[in-house]
Amino acid sequence: MVTEAWSPVLDVLLYGSGAALFVWLGVSTFVSWREGEPRAAGRLLLLTLLLPLPYLAVVLLPGSAGATTGTVILAMTLIAAAAVLIPTGARHRAERDTPTTRFDERDVMFSRVRLVPGSKRFTEYYEANPENFEPDEKFRAEAGLLRKGSTLFEPLSFAAADASFRTVEELRSLVDGKLAAEQEPVDPEVMTRFLKGWALKLGAVSVGITELRDYHKYTVVGRGEQYGQPVELDHARAIAITVEMAKEMIDRAPRGPTVMESAQQYLVSGAIAVQIALFIRSLGYPARAHIDGNYRVICPLVARDAGLGEIGRMGLLMTPMLGPRVRIAVVTTDLPLVEDQRVPEDSVIDFCSICLKCADACPSSAISIGDRSEIDGALRWRIDSEACFAHWCKIGTDCARCVSVCPYSHPDNPMHSAVRFAIRRSAIARRLALIADDYVYGRLPPPVDSDGWMEPPKHR
Repeated sequence: MVTEAWSPVLDVLLYGSGAALFVWLGVSTFVSWREGEPRAAGRLLLLTLLLPLPYLAVVLLPGSAGATTGTVILAMTLIAAAAVLIPTGARHRAERDTPTTRFDERDVMFSRVRLVPGSKRFTEYYEANPENFEPDEKFRAEAGLLRKGSTLFEPLSFAAADASFRTVEELRSLVDGKLAAEQEPVDPEVMTRFLKGWALKLGAVSVGITELRDYHKYTVVGRGEQYGQPVELDHARAIAITVEMAKEMIDRAPRGPTVMESAQQYLVSGAIAVQIALFIRSLGYPARAHIDGNYRVICPLVARDAGLGEIGRMGLLMTPMLGPRVRIAVVTTDLPLVEDQRVPEDSVIDFCSICLKCADACPSSAISIGDRSEIDGALRWRIDSEACFAHWCKIGTDCARCVSVCPYSHPDNPMHSAVRFAIRRSAIARRLALIADDYVYGRLPPPVDSDGWMEPPKHR
């Protein structure tokens, strides 16, 4: 007992709160250490030793001072808990985010980089789009993705990434094909349950289904043999899948292991999509897989409308449990399925509005630090894709610093899931979570050196 005036019930609440805080911080310290986050583990250990002390030190205060101080500490604890748990609205909302125009894939950087100077295709494109010529010359002046001479060239990881991309190319012949002669009758609910379960079994981390809308589709093909041809895709719906990029690889951004992992997950997502499309066609229903280098749809928009996340500040899909640390593939089809209803997640847009870590970490300043603006009819953040891609071509990798520093990219475990739960519910929690993330992980965490089998060979 602190004093006679201090009730045993309040004693229990005070010391119980201190013990709970100690356990939570201690577990978080252990989890961070297991995640290979020494800075986070060290900072959390310090908090574990310091923050519970006021709850225990009350016993040292004499008389009414102890009771009063204990009451204040307990009240502050309850207020803090209420602040992060009681739902509060978002100042910035996921609204007015549907494009009113469609996009020509020939304008995408991955299409423009393939234009050969002096070729007919090159001349025709820049005659129609002269504003893109000067910015495109900047990335053409660099060594290029996965090329020797780039500033971060690593022969082993670059070769591994190239092997993954080349394997994806081999899958392109399977994205579409003939249907079975007879169409099997299908129960939409049964088929939806089966396809989602199977996709997860194949390695997807999330699956969603949406109506295929016009703004999902490119207007003109920008890559491959069908370059310049109108996109003809009249399927009724789309299946979006995401796969996880390993955090230990992404944390090495912008080094070779990052592009190695990115390429690998393009392959994994592509293989899943191709398998699903082949399966659907075997039932007698049209289906096309949309994989790296062979898209007819804008995958992040499809995935968003399928309920898999929101488009964040960096222009990538922000999933609930992994943030932008995913790769996406899509299957479009006429197979009868139950479509998911998108529920806009205001908390993601609100958090991205105040966070800015991706913008601060971007070495090319390609990510806006300002508010959203209306672009192509949709309210979103502007991305300088030319500056971003020029940096990629300079360093030889797809960078991913923005993905590595994003607070949503932390692993999907109970510690981070609890934080995400609070973020979804409370605007105050979003502010506190950002402060905590900056303190624990750093505003601009340095790239993690490769080690073990990922260590680049030492040149003599």
